[in-house]
Amino acid sequence: MALKELAKSGELAADLASAFDASPNPYMLLTPDLRYAGMNRAYLDVTQRTREELLGQHIMDVFDAGGDDANAAKLLASFKRVLTTGRPDHLPLLHYAIPLPDQDGRVRNVDRYWSATHSPVRDDSGTIRYILQHTSDITELQTLRTRAETGARADGALSDIDAILSGQVLRRAETMQADVQRLEGERNRLSDLLMQAPGFVAILVGPDHVFQMHNGAYARLIGHREISGKPIREALPELVGQGYYEFLDDVYATGEPHQGKGSKVQLQQAPGEALETVYLDFIYQPIRDASGNIAGIFVQGHDVTDTVIAAERQKLMIDELNHRVKNTLATVQSIAMQTARSHEDPRSFAESFQARLMALSHTHDLLTRSHWEGADLRAILEHETEAHGAHRVSLNGPRLDLEPAAALSLGMIFHELATNAAKYGALSSPDGRVLVDWAVANHAKPQLSLTWREVGGPSVRPPARRGFGSRLIERNVRHDLAGDVKLDYATAGFSAEFSVPLDQGQDQ
Repeated sequence: MALKELAKSGELAADLASAFDASPNPYMLLTPDLRYAGMNRAYLDVTQRTREELLGQHIMDVFDAGGDDANAAKLLASFKRVLTTGRPDHLPLLHYAIPLPDQDGRVRNVDRYWSATHSPVRDDSGTIRYILQHTSDITELQTLRTRAETGARADGALSDIDAILSGQVLRRAETMQADVQRLEGERNRLSDLLMQAPGFVAILVGPDHVFQMHNGAYARLIGHREISGKPIREALPELVGQGYYEFLDDVYATGEPHQGKGSKVQLQQAPGEALETVYLDFIYQPIRDASGNIAGIFVQGHDVTDTVIAAERQKLMIDELNHRVKNTLATVQSIAMQTARSHEDPRSFAESFQARLMALSHTHDLLTRSHWEGADLRAILEHETEAHGAHRVSLNGPRLDLEPAAALSLGMIFHELATNAAKYGALSSPDGRVLVDWAVANHAKPQLSLTWREVGGPSVRPPARRGFGSRLIERNVRHDLAGDVKLDYATAGFSAEFSVPLDQGQDQ
């Protein structure tokens, strides 16, 4: 059981409180509105206060820096940086007088110099609940500095050698303090860069790959789970069997980095949810300690799921385009050959051939507008019959989006029907009309039932021979659409009844 859980359960609460109170270093806790929430015995001894005096009080109401507004503002600014950035803040030197009783029992402000570190304390949700202050009284060091700078004797008898030695000690202390501040600043800047990096970053330590830190991009990748301090097999259990544990083990054992490009990984975004597939570019780099031994692994990468899916979609689109181009060329070739057989005159051949290509082109335009996702049946019919007058063609049926293959075949069929009606059928007579009705039957598979009926035209009789139009209609319906068609040359007017399965185009 982790320390935090033991503390929550009460098993260590008393011991932790005792350890905190027994520390020789002064500590105190502030709420986010800067009111005392707790302090240890060392803090009470330094400030000569009691817990009852401090708990619940605003820190600036208790210690006002002896009226020094600049120092008070410096202290408040440090607290604000912790609350704003969520990171520790260090004040290397703070002149801050505190009220202390003198030998006569009178309270007066006494100059003190402090070095203070303010750290955020978060709850389980990551919200800052307290600010922990750790202070060190460096008044003696500052006094030594002042004496060394002025060369004055503390008692009027400090020798030049004492002054030189004091100055050397002070300079060494100042140098060490400056180095610590510089390193702390560099660490904070590096931490900021990692936390704000657009790619995901994590640091794993030890042979069990325990999460020491991770940035926001990594948190988003794994669904903002609490993983800090957990080994990866516990933090991300869904990775079992996907090879990533083994990659980390190998890097830790050999010291050789491992790189993945577009690697597929299944992650759980929230407890109980199904696994989601993502694709990652990543690298595992070994981290070595001062002795050169492997101490951990640096994980860095990018979520390239959108790029991988886009590339796969593009490949599918290119394959589909190649397929459609071949089909279209085959259709054009068939139209040319069949039209040539039906027309000995080059001019009439050109007119018929061009008209049929235009019909194919019209349906292509409809499909292009929908990015080849389909075309509306009514729109196809309107395209192929509009040249004969919208008032002469009655369209009756529900909206129906056809798959691309079905749309192309029916576009050619409607063009042939409209052309024949204009040459020999109802549309060749001023009073003739065409009635088109369709419906969808929802059986095990949806079925389109469509009737093309011509009325008010000249008398009709069956053709002496089957022309290209009727052959194209029957071939497209039975071969391309896997449906049935019945052509009826009744004396009162030509009619055609179609029955087409609507999922055939998608299967193709």
